[in-house]
Amino acid sequence: MSIASNPHLTEFPHIELPGESAAAAFAQFRHHAPLVHCLTNEVVQTFTANVLLALGASPAMVVEPQEAAQFSSLADALLINIGTLHAQRAQSMLTAIESANQHQKPWVLDPVAVGGLAYRTEFARQLLALKPSVIRGNASEILALSGMEAGGRGVDSTDDSAAALPAAQVLARQTGAVVAVTGATDYVTDGQRVYGVTGGDALMTRVVGTGCALSAVVAAFSVRQTDLLLAVATACQAMSLAGERAVAVSHGPGSFVPAFIDALYNLTPQDFIRSGDRS
Repeated sequence: MSIASNPHLTEFPHIELPGESAAAAFAQFRHHAPLVHCLTNEVVQTFTANVLLALGASPAMVVEPQEAAQFSSLADALLINIGTLHAQRAQSMLTAIESANQHQKPWVLDPVAVGGLAYRTEFARQLLALKPSVIRGNASEILALSGMEAGGRGVDSTDDSAAALPAAQVLARQTGAVVAVTGATDYVTDGQRVYGVTGGDALMTRVVGTGCALSAVVAAFSVRQTDLLLAVATACQAMSLAGERAVAVSHGPGSFVPAFIDALYNLTPQDFIRSGDRS
């Protein structure tokens, strides 16, 4: 998308993800093989774990409040996904975040369905004060979390990612987090710079958990990276590249899932260089 085609981008023009830099970020991720503590949506736990394993990370879903803090100190990164939020899970999340912050571990907030329901919206805004490293959501979630709109239809976005970019920039400046607003084009911003990541396929929206899994991948890519903005954009690119390849060999949602896992497993740094050259 050109700057001229979207007036919201005039102040902060977006940057195409540089292939060589993305390749280096991917190689660094593979080298570290991070352990990711996932306090995530119960509907998507298996899919999320398989996505992380295919890419080369190690997932763990430790949800008991008495264990969450201890494990968060041992893991390399923490994912907080509020998709199936309840009081006990909220307590686990708060203790895990406190431990992650204490041990200087990056943590990612996925504000699932914020804006549509009061309890989760209030809780998500409470979490903003605990300084997430990254916030990853769809357009409606980012608009709602920033206070600019009410929210989407359940977990689905009713807004375009480009329309939510100004809200993402504001949210990034207010919280100090890198914010990724994902959709047909993913925009990743620290409030100043903006990366635009294209690719993927609409079929990815017909499979439960691709967005939630992306947030886990973002957490994994956030480990020991010198440029967090680049790392988050690279995570988005990895999912988009795998989605394109999976669609090319699948016939619908059922065959897409195993093809997607295989595509993630087979990604190499060179794929990011070729993708950068193509753009």
